Amino acid sequence: MSEQVLKMERISKSFSGVKVLKNAGVEVNKGEVQILLGENGAGKSTLMKILSGAYTKDGGDIIIKGKKVEINSPKDAEKLGISIIYQEFNLVPFMTVAENIYLGREPMSNIPGKIDFEKMYSDAQNALDYLNVDIDTRKLVKDLGIAKQQMVEIAKALSLKSEIIIMDEPTAALTDKEIDYLFKIIRKIKSEGVSIIYISHRLEEFVQIGDRVTIMRDGATITTVAIKDTSIDELIKLMVGREIKNKYPKVDVKPGKELLNVKSLSKEGVFKNISFNLREGEILGFSGLMGAGRTEVMRALFGVDEFDSGEIYIAGKKVTIKSPIQAIKNGLGFVTENRRDEGLVLPMDVGNNITLATLNNYCKNPIMINHEKEVKDIKEYMSLLDIRASGPFQKAGTLSGGNQQKIVIAKWLSSNSKILIVDEPTRGIDVGAKVDIYNIMNDLVKKGVGIIMISSELPEILGMSDRVLVMCRGSITGELNMEEASQENIMHYATMEVK
Repeated sequence: MSEQVLKMERISKSFSGVKVLKNAGVEVNKGEVQILLGENGAGKSTLMKILSGAYTKDGGDIIIKGKKVEINSPKDAEKLGISIIYQEFNLVPFMTVAENIYLGREPMSNIPGKIDFEKMYSDAQNALDYLNVDIDTRKLVKDLGIAKQQMVEIAKALSLKSEIIIMDEPTAALTDKEIDYLFKIIRKIKSEGVSIIYISHRLEEFVQIGDRVTIMRDGATITTVAIKDTSIDELIKLMVGREIKNKYPKVDVKPGKELLNVKSLSKEGVFKNISFNLREGEILGFSGLMGAGRTEVMRALFGVDEFDSGEIYIAGKKVTIKSPIQAIKNGLGFVTENRRDEGLVLPMDVGNNITLATLNNYCKNPIMINHEKEVKDIKEYMSLLDIRASGPFQKAGTLSGGNQQKIVIAKWLSSNSKILIVDEPTRGIDVGAKVDIYNIMNDLVKKGVGIIMISSELPEILGMSDRVLVMCRGSITGELNMEEASQENIMHYATMEVK
C-alpha cells in the first residue's frame, strides 16, 4: 500500500452566501502525481487555496500523514510542507532569483540584521543545480522567460522542503520543448518522494505524468480514478456530466466581402511585411511557435503598440489606428491573451467590465449614466454567454477563468465589433467552456463578424479556422486553406525562417 500523505474530506466553503464547495476532497499518496480535474468554477482552485492557506475552510477535515490539522495561513501550510505554484507566479520581478527563492526567510550573517547574501546565492544555486537548470541566481526575475520563472518557483518550493507541491495550469504558457523539460523535472522530484497535485485542462498531458485523477463538479468531488483505467472521453463525461461528441463544432459560413486588409505592416526587430485580409463570416487562424510575433502584430493593429510602416484598410477605406480608442471606433475588438491584466479590471463588478468599452452608449449627459439600461444589457449578455455569477455586481476577480474569458468576450460583443481578434481564446479553460466559446464564435461569424484567432493549440487551429496563416520570427511564412492544413504542414511553416 502507498503511504497517504494528504486527505481532504467534506470540505465546504461559501463566499457572500454562495456555496462554492460542498463535500469536496482529495487524497494524495507519497510520490504520486494526483491530477485535479473539473470545469472552470468546479471548485478546484478554491480547494487548493484552502490547502495552501490562502482561504480558510468553513467545514470538513484536512489530514496530513494521519494527523488532523488546521491551516489558517500560508505560513501554516509552509510549516506542513505544502507549497503552491499559481498560474500567475508569485515572484517579485525587480528582485533577483535568489532573493525570490528565499524571500521572507533570508539567511542572516553573524552581524544582527544583516543578510548573508553569499550564502543565499550559494544555496539558491544548489536548488537550481538540483533541477539541472542554467539560471544566474543574481539575475532579476523580470529578465527571465516564463519557463525559467517556473523553475524558480519549483526551486523555491523544494528549498522549503515541501512534500506536497500544487501546480496550477503549469503548462499554459509553455512551448512543447519547455513542457517536456517541466515533465522531466516533475518525474525527478516525484522519484524523490515529493507528491504533486496537478491542475490542468490539457487532458492529453495526464497520460504522460499522472497517476490518478480526482474529478470535481459543481463544488463537489465526484470520483477518483487511476489514469491507466480510464480514457480521455470518460474523463470529459465525468467532468462535465454529459458527453461532448464534437470538441470543435465549426459551422460552415460562406465568407462575404472584405472587412480588413493589412498591407506590409512592419516594426523593426519585431515583425516585417505582414500582409493579409479578413472577410465577413470568416475565422482566420494565426499559428506559429511562441515568439513568432503573432500577438505583437495584433497589438499594433489594435493601436496598443506603434508600428514603423504599413497600411490598414477597413471596408476598403484606409484608416489610421494609433490607439485602442481609434481601433474601437473602426469596429475592432481585442480579446487579449492576458485576460487578467489586460482584458479585465478584476476588482470591478462583472457588469462594469462588460460595459467598459461602451460606457458612452449609456450616458444621458456628460455626467449621468443610464444605469437601468446598462444593467438590462449586462443581464442579457450574461444570459447569452452563460456567465456563471451571482449577478452583475459580483467582482470579476472571484470568477473562474472560463467565466472571466466570457466577460471579456461580452465586452466586445457589446461594442458590436465587426472585426474581433481573439488571442489564445481558450487558454486555461476546460473543455466544456471551450465548446461554449467556439459556439459564441460560430454565432458571430453567422452574423458576418470576421474573427482573427491566434492559438498555440494546433487542434484548435485546425478545428475552428477557415484559413490558416503561419508565422515564424516575425514574418508570415505560409498560408493554408483547410484542405492543405495539417499539423505537419503548419509546423513546417512555423519553423521556416524568411531570409
